[in-house]
This record gives sequence, structure tokens and C-alpha cells, in this order.
Amino acid sequence: MELLLGAVVTFLVGRYIFKGYSATGVLLVGGIALLAASVLQGHPILPKSVASTGHPVADIPEYIKYLLGNRAADLGMMVMALCGFASYTTHIGANDMVVKLASKPLSLIKSPYILMVAAYFVACVLSLAVSSATGLGVLLMATLFPLMVNMGISRGAAAAICASPAALILSPTSGDVVIAAQASNMPLIDFAFKTTLPISVIAIVCMGVTHFFWQRYLDRRDGVALTRQDAHEIKTDAPALYALLPFTPIVGVLVFNGKIAPELHIVTILIICILLTSCLEFIRHRSAKPVFAGLDIVYKGMGDAFTSVVMLIVAAGVFAQGLSTLGFISELIALAQSFGSGAVVLMLVLVAITTIAAMTTGSGNAPFYAFVELIPKLAAHSGINPAFLAIPMLQASNLGRTVSPVSGVVVACSGMGQISPFEIVKRTSLPVAVGLVVVVAATCVMVPA
Repeated sequence: MELLLGAVVTFLVGRYIFKGYSATGVLLVGGIALLAASVLQGHPILPKSVASTGHPVADIPEYIKYLLGNRAADLGMMVMALCGFASYTTHIGANDMVVKLASKPLSLIKSPYILMVAAYFVACVLSLAVSSATGLGVLLMATLFPLMVNMGISRGAAAAICASPAALILSPTSGDVVIAAQASNMPLIDFAFKTTLPISVIAIVCMGVTHFFWQRYLDRRDGVALTRQDAHEIKTDAPALYALLPFTPIVGVLVFNGKIAPELHIVTILIICILLTSCLEFIRHRSAKPVFAGLDIVYKGMGDAFTSVVMLIVAAGVFAQGLSTLGFISELIALAQSFGSGAVVLMLVLVAITTIAAMTTGSGNAPFYAFVELIPKLAAHSGINPAFLAIPMLQASNLGRTVSPVSGVVVACSGMGQISPFEIVKRTSLPVAVGLVVVVAATCVMVPA
């Protein structure tokens, strides 16, 4: 019943979003319906860290209140700060200067899709510094997305590139990798560097190649006209130095990582970037009036981001919580345990169910953390190397999230790019499918069963 109800609500949510209804409203209503069904079945709907109101029905708006405070104060603030900074750099002409300077050397590369793949590989490297998929996606949308679009890459393809770098885990110190290593009974160094990292690199290369052909095919099929801005067409009076400003958040993330310099939160880094930009504006204009006018653009950009992005992330969180409290995840776990014990068969079943759970809930962590507890027991019962099950499950949870229209990274990128979440999912679908096949095949070859 839980699987059926969760599937029906997920189908209806997808159907109405596809028909053009507000994604925020549809996800919120779907999530409330799932939470109400959970209450009727007697399931608690609040996290353990949140005190109940004393009445199950009142716990539904209590959870929405909790999520508003949690998401708006942390992830939401990061999204708003990034969007505000992006609005500021656009207002002062910094983004135009980036394109103007980059157009000259990059004009030698005739194919925008080669530029797109290069941007994808750069974004994957940045995932080592930014562990949050949504945080990385928003950071890329605020920095690389305008550059890619102005260099002739379609908006859909550029948004898909920003949404997909965290589809495969590269960082050997991420929480998922540490937990998977423990479940596999392997030292972290061996698990991360000798098994997971090589498989991730192979899959990333294959996904990059797939992006090239898939985005080009979709652009041609949909008749998307690719227009590259020529350096002579861009009119801006911003100093050439301003071309560095849009990338200062990325530099800040890499520098203030706790090793080179003190570790700072990305919002703190963005405040520093905004203050640096306003100081340069004061030197440029020798007047405070245009500086304050530019800062007003920052505030407006933050407000627009709350409306279009943060509320969408909150609504997606309510929907994911509804699926989780209903018992959707636990029923998928029971389904996995009902299949046979052959190494490859069991691995494929776990990969399929983990991917489906990540796609429906929009979370990579939730299904993986739920399923990873099964690995030691299933491996011991079946005589299978636990790493043989853990590695593809680890990657499947992140790959599935990348093709979920309700995941934080997809809704954030769609909101900032002003395109449908389903457009991003369509453009990430084939690269993700290729990445999943490569992960499974590489695991079978490189990891003993």
C-alpha cells in the first residue's frame, strides 16, 4: 500500500508539473497529502530533533515551519546570497567583461559543445571543494552558467552541466564514502582511492562524452538556435579587472578550506566577495551613490531567489519527507531483501531500487543511508564482498538524484535558469544512464565479488 500510494502521488505530481502548474505549489500539496496519509497510518512525521506539537495533524504545518527555518537559514541563505551576487556582477558589467575577454581565445574552438564538456570536467573537479550537490549547482549557475550561455551553449544544456557534476562522488572524505567504507569493512584510503575513485573517473569521462552527443542531438531536434556573442558585440564600460569578480566565490571556496586559510562558510565568502566588489565600485565611481544602488540590486536578487528557488526547495523537501514517513523507503528495502542472493543479481536489484528511491524522493543521502545498513547483513548471508554491493549503491544514489525533478540541485538550477525541471532531467537522463551502466560494469571488472 505504501509503495502504491507513493507511486500514485509521485505520478500525479509529475503530471501536473509537466502540464505547466507551479512546481512549488504542486510539490507542496503532494507533500502535505503524503504527510496526511502518514498521520492517518499512525506514523510520526517530524524528525527526532523536532519536538511534536502534541497533535499529529498540527505536526504537518510544524514540519513545514521547521523546513522553512532550516532551509532558509542554511541552504536557502546560500542560494539567495549567490543569486544576489550574480545579479550584482551582471549589473556592474562584470559578466559582460568575462564574455568579452573569453570570446577572443575561445572563438578558436568552433564547437560550443567542446566548451560545454570542458566546463563539465572543471565542474566535476570543483565537487572536491563543494560537497553539497545543491550548493555546487547553485555556485555553477551563478558563475559558469552565464559564461556558457553567452559562449553559444543552449540554456538547457548549460543548466544540465551545472546540475550533474555531483552525480558521481570524487571526494574521498565525503560522508557517503566514509559510511560506505565502514559497511564494506575496508580502510577508508583503500576504499576511496583504490576502488571508488578510479570507477568515478571512468564514469565521469564517459558521461562527459555522452553530454557532448546528447546535448547536441536535443538542441538539433528541438531546433535550438545557438548564438555566440562576439567580443565586438558586447558593450560594457567595466574595467577588464572586473572579469575576475564572477569567479571570486569559486576562488574563495578553494582558498578558505581550512588548509590554505581558515575554513569559512560559503555565505561568509560571498559576503566578502560582495564587499570587495562594492569597494572596487567605489574606487571606480568615486561616489557612494552608485555603490548603494548596486547593493540594492543584491537585495532584490536575493528576494527573487527566495521566491523562485528557496520556496521550490522547501516544497521539494516536504514532498520527500512525505514519501519517507509514509514508509516508501522501508518498503523498497523489504523488496530488495525478497530477491535472490546471487552477487550480480543482488547488486543490480540494490542499484535499481536505490536509483528509483533517489529519483522519487529527490535525495541521494536518504535512500543510501537507509540501504547501506543492509550491506553487511546481505553480504554475510550471501557470501559476497560487501564493497561489491556498496560502491554501485553509493554512486546510484547520487546518479538517481540527478534525474529527479524534485531534487534540490535540479529545482535550484531550473529556478535560477528559468527553465522547467523536466528539461534538466531530460538533458541529464542519458548521461546518467551511461554513468550508471559504466559504474556497474566497472564494479564487476575491478571489484571482486
